[in-house]
Amino acid sequence: MRESDDVAGAEAGATDSRWLAALMHAAFFLLLAVALARFLLRHPGGARTPWIIAFSAVLAVLYVVGIAWAGPRRSTVRQRVWLSLVVAVVVVLVVLAPSFAWVGIPLFYTGLRTLPTRAALILVALLTGLVIASQVRLAGRWDPDLVLGPPIVAMVAAGVFLQMQRQAARQRALIDDLIRTRRELAAAERRAGTLAERQRLSMEIHDTLAQGLSSQQMLLQAAERVWASDPGKARTHVHTAASIADHNLTEARRFVQDLAPADLAHGLEQALRTVAARESGERLTVRVHIDAGERAGLGRLPDRVEAALLRIAQGALANVREHAGASGAAVTLTLLDDQVVLDVADDGCGFDAGVDVVPGVRGHGLAAMRARVRQLGGDLAIESATGEGTVLSASIPLVRGPGGGWPRSSPRP
Repeated sequence: MRESDDVAGAEAGATDSRWLAALMHAAFFLLLAVALARFLLRHPGGARTPWIIAFSAVLAVLYVVGIAWAGPRRSTVRQRVWLSLVVAVVVVLVVLAPSFAWVGIPLFYTGLRTLPTRAALILVALLTGLVIASQVRLAGRWDPDLVLGPPIVAMVAAGVFLQMQRQAARQRALIDDLIRTRRELAAAERRAGTLAERQRLSMEIHDTLAQGLSSQQMLLQAAERVWASDPGKARTHVHTAASIADHNLTEARRFVQDLAPADLAHGLEQALRTVAARESGERLTVRVHIDAGERAGLGRLPDRVEAALLRIAQGALANVREHAGASGAAVTLTLLDDQVVLDVADDGCGFDAGVDVVPGVRGHGLAAMRARVRQLGGDLAIESATGEGTVLSASIPLVRGPGGGWPRSSPRP
């Protein structure tokens, strides 16, 4: 049920209230017409007849004016003055002709809807007493039915109406509270979405631009150290730094365009080999192995899975280059029947695998990798010990499409 459904329910309640008011108005005019016709038939030439006709016309006009003045939701001083005039005219008519007492019955509803509860109950009691007195006067005798019947009917009618009013008030309060709660929930969801998007962008920037800038810094520092002794080697470092800067520029432009990894233009396998070649150098050799299994002919993996695996590989290799002191690293992509597994192993110095933040190491690479894998319902495992190298393994579940392949887009779990 949405907020529009709540509003529709409130509008339906207002429509029901208008129908009830219309019914009471029709009953008032019908009872007035019947009482006037009865009096004219029984007293066609009486001395009171002109007065009865005049007061009946005044009462009808007053009631029509009151309908035009009536507010949709709340009473006003003008409505209360109008109701007092109507009741006064009804009392005069009843004094002149007791049969007009039943005209006051529809005024129960008007009083209960217009006046405060205590004043409305006093009006109901007054009109009920008027009906009893007029009926006893017409009957010419004391009758328990005439004395007890109208009060019982009045109590039932007033009780039912007041209970309906209380239920309607509770329902309006509940709808208002529900609408307010849904608006607050929608605002909270927007804030959560904004924070999630910020986290995603921070991981993208960390895994691409920040790591590229770090590599450029290291290369330029190395070129500065050997510039005088070995200009050729220094130029090689500078050219490599320029190549990384060009790649970072491509990544930055892709951020503006659609935030997709630029390396994935030719598929995940080629992207992993490109990253491995970029990270390889005179101090580190990176090898890539693809264990496709049933991969042939089934198309590419879902976009979000390929992007996550590429970013994890980039982050892991950046950590190997900057912190592991390794001479060799291996990237293995294994495609199983229901999941894809990426392993990055190195022969470096290793670290305590029980922490996501390594002392003396800047950034939040491991935490970002875990967040990426969890967003796709997968797991990230790290095996490492000081002096024994590191193996990072990311596994992400896959769901095959109707044709046996994997859908290009995967839903958020």
